[in-house]
Amino acid sequence: MSNIINATGEKTRGFLMHLGEATRLLINILLNSWYIFKKPFLFTRQIYQLGILSLPIILLSGLFVGMVLCFQAFVNLINFGAEASVGTIVALALFRELSSVLTALLYTGRASSSLTAEIGLMRATEQWASYELMAVNPIQYILTPRFWAGVIAVPILALLFSAVGIIGGYVVATTSLGVDGGAYWSQMKSGVDFGVDIGLGVVLKSFVFGIISNLVALYIGLKGRATASGIARSTTDTVVISSLLILVADFLLTAMIFGV
Repeated sequence: MSNIINATGEKTRGFLMHLGEATRLLINILLNSWYIFKKPFLFTRQIYQLGILSLPIILLSGLFVGMVLCFQAFVNLINFGAEASVGTIVALALFRELSSVLTALLYTGRASSSLTAEIGLMRATEQWASYELMAVNPIQYILTPRFWAGVIAVPILALLFSAVGIIGGYVVATTSLGVDGGAYWSQMKSGVDFGVDIGLGVVLKSFVFGIISNLVALYIGLKGRATASGIARSTTDTVVISSLLILVADFLLTAMIFGV
């Protein structure tokens, strides 16, 4: 029994220690955010690396998710004679839940894992130490542009995911299911609240997910072992931990935004 208590205490202490260090890293990045205005090319380069290069998987995933949603919604709505509302169901499912969560998870697998590997490799090859020897603050030069580029890229990717998903649902609804195109858009327009469903459901949630995913990636990249096996382990930890935290944050945000 005492071993269980000791192990629980050690795990709790380790969790609180990592939480405090990650929070301190976040504050340090925020205090150095002005640097991206001094060196904008660093920020734009990371926007390309983290955002634009993630577009293919985001757009393709959004297209097929929208198509599948349309099929599933139509099969259930036709039993109630409400198949014209399929557009509303597709839009609300994407805006309120799927676009932000799936975009964040896809971004974590594609971009956040590469951030962790990149930071770990910099430490392994002494690049991180060389910046410090040249009196260049690596928090400013390396972490801040990557953090803010990722945080800004995730909401934009989520909006594009939603747009492509709605278009995919429209194509399926009008070509395969015989739904009137005008009814698809009109029902969607009347059922979607721009401020709540898009502003809070997509932009706010994906912004929070972007902070979580990028902060975890940078923190684990800094704290992981600077060896080949250590970098591989850190990359895996980034994907697992970020995904779990995103799902927990999604529950909390959904309860606050859409809870009764």
